[in-house]
Amino acid sequence: MTQATNPTAGTVNRRIVLAARPHGEPNESHFRLEEGRVPTPRDGEVLLANRILSLDPYMRGRMSAAKSYAEPVAIGDTMVGATVAEVVASHHPDFSVGETVVGFGGWQDFTTSDGKGLRKLDPAAAPVSTALGVLGMPGMTAYTGLLNIGAPKPGETVVVAAATGPVGSLVGQIAKRRGARAVGIAGGPEKCAYLRDVLGFDAALDHRADDFPDALAAACPDGIDVYFENVGGAVFDAVLPLLNTFARIPVCGLVSGYSATDLPPGPDRIPLLMRAVLSKRLHLQGFIVWDFADQEAEFLREVGGWLREGSIVHREDIVDGLENAPTAFAGLLKGRNFGKLLVRIA
Repeated sequence: MTQATNPTAGTVNRRIVLAARPHGEPNESHFRLEEGRVPTPRDGEVLLANRILSLDPYMRGRMSAAKSYAEPVAIGDTMVGATVAEVVASHHPDFSVGETVVGFGGWQDFTTSDGKGLRKLDPAAAPVSTALGVLGMPGMTAYTGLLNIGAPKPGETVVVAAATGPVGSLVGQIAKRRGARAVGIAGGPEKCAYLRDVLGFDAALDHRADDFPDALAAACPDGIDVYFENVGGAVFDAVLPLLNTFARIPVCGLVSGYSATDLPPGPDRIPLLMRAVLSKRLHLQGFIVWDFADQEAEFLREVGGWLREGSIVHREDIVDGLENAPTAFAGLLKGRNFGKLLVRIA
């Protein structure tokens, strides 16, 4: 069904653009809120009203001009991001007004799309916000990274950093489903209690505690077979000596260093790492979720089923107002969120 009218005529499209590239930690000064006309969809396009915006650590890399796996956001361009949106006007035969979709609408109220990359959502099957979290890119990251690279076996010990986040929380729950021990690392006693009491992790460690390395060793008396890396830095320093022979390390993120301006202080630790890689025959592999794009249907089917039957738990941290996205994003990089961070636009 198509519809040619534009119901947003006379309204304004707010968007948050990259105002400057940060040197170090980003803050509100690196973003700018602009207002402009609502875009008009052309033939073969839909007009989307973004309702929920996902904030994710990878966005810090898009703010930098450094070479990476994806192109940086240009100065003055709208910040990138996944969104849940409503189709409010359509010139596309596959999309009807009123349908809800997930796509990459960015940090703005409205966007147009030719339909590529959009996935329709059924609000009766799961809350639409889950398409940005446990049933979205973070959930698929956990599922594909753990099962393809980590490959946990019954009785093994799986350790995951940033364990209350949308990736880490699902990693631990899948590890438990595979018969492994799940050890989570998080920041603060409240998050650690959530890992143990709500998610069912076997142990939870506060990386801010003075005795963190010793506590981690005590929680992993048989060593670590799988370490799902989201953080890097001091957390990895504590994990490295505990890795077992043939341990697997899926490297999903290194958030502790995303805003670093210099190399970490101290001696060169690369020889120590490489000796461990060699002597313990470690499998250390970085990955991007879309390396496993062909597994998306399987992921949605299996994890969606777990969610509907209530056998997995997810948590959302919701901020109201597009204008508050920059502050919320800066807090995300400092671990201030508790669960999947979302911005409710409308």
